[in-house]
Amino acid sequence: MTSVEVRPEIPSAAPAASTQRYRAFWRWHFYAGLFVAPVLFVLAVTGGIYLFKEPFEAWNYQDVRTPAEPVGQARPLAEQVAAAQLARPGVPVMSVIPPVAPDRSTRVIMEGAESGPFAQGVSVYVDPSTAAVLGQIDDSATFMRIVRTVHGELMSGVIGDRVVETAACWALILVATGTYLWWTSRARKRPRRSGRARLRRLHTLTGVFAGVAIVFLVLSGLPWSGVWGDGVQRLQDSLGSGYPSVESSSTLSGDLSTNPDAKVPWAAERLPVPKSHAGHGAATGVLQPGAISIESALATARPAIRDCPPAECDVKVLLPDGAEGVYTVVTDPRRDPAAAQTLHIDQYSGALLVDFGWNEYGIMAKTVEQGIALHEGRRYGTANLIVMLAACLALITLIVTGVWMWWKRRPHGRAGAPARPTSRRTSYAVIAIMAVLGLLFPLAGITMLAVLLLDWLVIRRVPRLNRIFG
Repeated sequence: MTSVEVRPEIPSAAPAASTQRYRAFWRWHFYAGLFVAPVLFVLAVTGGIYLFKEPFEAWNYQDVRTPAEPVGQARPLAEQVAAAQLARPGVPVMSVIPPVAPDRSTRVIMEGAESGPFAQGVSVYVDPSTAAVLGQIDDSATFMRIVRTVHGELMSGVIGDRVVETAACWALILVATGTYLWWTSRARKRPRRSGRARLRRLHTLTGVFAGVAIVFLVLSGLPWSGVWGDGVQRLQDSLGSGYPSVESSSTLSGDLSTNPDAKVPWAAERLPVPKSHAGHGAATGVLQPGAISIESALATARPAIRDCPPAECDVKVLLPDGAEGVYTVVTDPRRDPAAAQTLHIDQYSGALLVDFGWNEYGIMAKTVEQGIALHEGRRYGTANLIVMLAACLALITLIVTGVWMWWKRRPHGRAGAPARPTSRRTSYAVIAIMAVLGLLFPLAGITMLAVLLLDWLVIRRVPRLNRIFG
């Protein structure tokens, strides 16, 4: 249950220790909700909108994604890439997405001016039959890219990412403390005539029924975060995720692994990238002298692609980065992440160097990939989307009803927070429980410590602040 306030009455006959513990949890729930409610509201709204990214963009960009006439005999991909390069002379090509159906255009993603974390490229759409450029879309300026950037970092870079991660972690504390407050007061009957009582009931029932979904939304979204997500990646690396043993000097370029339109799967973002060995092929390449063509790289990859029919996934070709780079072919399934593969192909010899798929994923990587697909509402089609949208709406309801309850009951000149527990033993016990959550979620732990120090060193010692927040 996520909000700024739950206000069930504390029974006068309750044991002192129970009452003290109740007030301690209530106080943490109140202040946590008060401080993170605005961020959580933004996350819920933008997350609900982003669920509809695929149908929205299919409709909005149909003029460039669909050629005027069905594709007959397609021109070579090298010719289509060359047409895109003529439209943007001197700009490096990042990746190519061949059409998956006769009524789709070829998408050539070229380097863009912006270096943000979610979309750096400019997509040039080419008619496969004529190699004519149908149009260009700056991926850094699309509506859904803006929504995703707000959702992921509040359009504030690293600082915004940390704020979002902190708020998400505190949402788990809100659910935990809200569940305790509901459980300890569930047997009491309260009058339901007042508006605040009805708000409280709506708030409580929403939290009870949607709490699990909200926790899932938070946990499945945290792998994208900077601190917690990086920690999970490092833990996955230390436990071993079945990475192939290959000669390597680097990892995939961050510009490719984080671009939602030219990305590799989360589980493969740290996959070692082998080198191409010069001198193995003829000078037939498009982008690198001596490199094989994109069709040849695809011809090598397609027999190795498993469980990913064109109707259910895109195949993306990430072009070699420099003279020692490799072609990277990535399958991007729309639903089941188990169909994802990452293949590295020597750009000169056409040899398949790495084939990294679901069987090579570790347990943690598989869990995260399935969680991401569910989080984005695409794993089980419409039903999945509806459940995730309902979770976003439930979170919005919790925030609105919590803020509304607080606004209706706030005393003049005070925050209206529950009183501090007077028992040190109770305070220490509650802090110990919160500390465990703080260790699991470092940014929540850091902010929790900051709040405790602020309360102890400043608020308690300044009478006016103590009156407002005490």
